[in-house]
Amino acid sequence: MDVIDRVPGLAVRAAPVRRAMGDARARRREWIRVHGTDMPEAADWTSTP
Repeated sequence: MDVIDRVPGLAVRAAPVRRAMGDARARRREWIRVHGTDMPEAADWTSTP
């Protein structure tokens, strides 16, 4: 999100991506507030399939 905000001209082109990232961050924050743990897709994530 920081890159989108700082790169000239990118804010307009990447507005939907930035909005989706902000929405995802808000969902995760709410999940953690309610459940006290990371969302399953974050907690179970691995770098290898």
